[in-house]
Amino acid sequence: MKNAIKLLLLVLVLAQPAKSLAQDTPLDSKYWQFSPRLGYDMPEYKNNTPYIDYASGLEFGVSVDYYFDWFGLGVDVDYINNSPENTYPSSNLYEPDANTAINSFNINEEKITRLFYGVGPNAQFRSTSGRFKTELNTRFGLASIKGGKTELTGTSSSGTVFPLNYHAGYKDSGVLTFKGQLRFTYFLNDNFGIQLGSYYMKHFGVKELSDSKGAASYQTFSNSAVGSGEPGVVLSDDNAMIRAEACDCDISSIGVFAGLTYKVTTSGEKKIETCKVCGDRHFPQCCATCGCNVTITAVDKFTGDVLPETDVVLTDLNGYVVHSGVTNSFGVVVFNDVATSHYLIRGKLYAIDLVEGIITEEDFKACQKGVRGIQKDIMYEDENFILRGNVRECTTNVGVEGVEVTLNNTRDANQNTTLSNSEGDFSFHLNQASVYKLKGKKDGYYSNEVEVSTESLDRDVTLFMDFEMCVDPCGKAIKLENINFDLNKATISKAAKRDLQRVVKLMENNPNIQVEMTSHTDSQGADEYNRQLSQRRANATVNYIVSQGISKSRLSARGAGETELKNTKCQNTIPCTDEEHRINRRTEFKVICN
Repeated sequence: MKNAIKLLLLVLVLAQPAKSLAQDTPLDSKYWQFSPRLGYDMPEYKNNTPYIDYASGLEFGVSVDYYFDWFGLGVDVDYINNSPENTYPSSNLYEPDANTAINSFNINEEKITRLFYGVGPNAQFRSTSGRFKTELNTRFGLASIKGGKTELTGTSSSGTVFPLNYHAGYKDSGVLTFKGQLRFTYFLNDNFGIQLGSYYMKHFGVKELSDSKGAASYQTFSNSAVGSGEPGVVLSDDNAMIRAEACDCDISSIGVFAGLTYKVTTSGEKKIETCKVCGDRHFPQCCATCGCNVTITAVDKFTGDVLPETDVVLTDLNGYVVHSGVTNSFGVVVFNDVATSHYLIRGKLYAIDLVEGIITEEDFKACQKGVRGIQKDIMYEDENFILRGNVRECTTNVGVEGVEVTLNNTRDANQNTTLSNSEGDFSFHLNQASVYKLKGKKDGYYSNEVEVSTESLDRDVTLFMDFEMCVDPCGKAIKLENINFDLNKATISKAAKRDLQRVVKLMENNPNIQVEMTSHTDSQGADEYNRQLSQRRANATVNYIVSQGISKSRLSARGAGETELKNTKCQNTIPCTDEEHRINRRTEFKVICN
């Protein structure tokens, strides 16, 4: 009786805050709701059974609810499946003599099933749109709990069988149970919805089983040295710890679930009419002041292009945001069921404010006289271009986050800096008829400086410049395509000089990096000769870069000979075509970042 009183008090306490929330918004009344679900249950068994844990399991359930308004009654049926897990130490286990190992085990772990039937009050709160609903369900009832018998025995090498751990399990019906549940439902239409939720369930005074072995027992042990001198687990000589009497112990659990909701209205439901102008659902008493749909289009003043991904808000005259959204790919955002009032329309695109617009009560009057909603444009009037950039790792399509991108105006020395986002995206505003230098920086990466110009662009035609830049990770070997040497020679050709200028420019733009130049040969010829030849060629590439003003202390030359073949098929004594050998003849550079 005391437990029943506690449950009733808890139901009343939990229902009060939900009632105050639920009364904020008018709700459909008098309808049935059916909600099947699948969940994950995490139990706690307070049964004084050392070395037995209880694993999480599946929960299958259904709720049947009837709502009068914000308040309702419901019935829950839940089937829960948990399993005991024996945690008695069985590794390096020995008989009491500490010499004979227990090396064979037999374990029985019987699952536990719980079947709950409960009834109790509901409270609900619906969002303004009516699509989202929050429910607080409280249930009390009876449960049937069965299973959970757990037994572990061990057999030593001498053939002696030891009972190590035991619990007789449960078989109890009519267990007094409380359940509190919170559900969040999104309605796809007037009848069907999807739900997520969580619950807390407590079973009071669950009776254990008891047999000739008692209700629960376990063999005591100590951690000490065994016959081999190594530490081990040694069973005690005395009797096992036995709990003969079954306890009336509580079982509780928490769980999460997902499921479906089906709503069936009854003839007693309040009549819901349709506002002919707005096309949205309202109660009859609201139709006289029916709100209207407001469509906002963001447009660039100069090009006339619509502007996707523009942040738009409606505020009242005090500046409070009433509605907010982002324009779609057509530059449009729609606010549904906007109440009659005076509003300001504000927009922002890449941190630049659009020209403010207004909606007056006269606009709503026109809407209610038959105009299909309110349509307004807001203008982007900034004269600069927008650079929409993306930084990725070179030779891949992977965006790099956290790259510090620096933009320098070559004409007025102004500099701006930003960081790339998780997709590698960044943006800048560019002046007309200007030239910029763009460079990315991040620990572990390096990049060349690139040039961006707006001199050939017309702001009346173009607003956005889409741009991709790349950064390379330090330590990555990069092949120079045009570094080809004549047979048995190490002389830099004109074509090679053009490729080496790329390295020169890279080192000028990144004064803190060092570069290792590596030359590779194919497998033709003697190994030592190829090593010496590749070293001369690597030295030649370094000497050329030094001749262009780069400090020799920042360069190193390595001749790899034929030790690092890319085409491993073409090794010594294996015939290959010249094209196949050419894959192995290459010059690479590797950036070392400080």
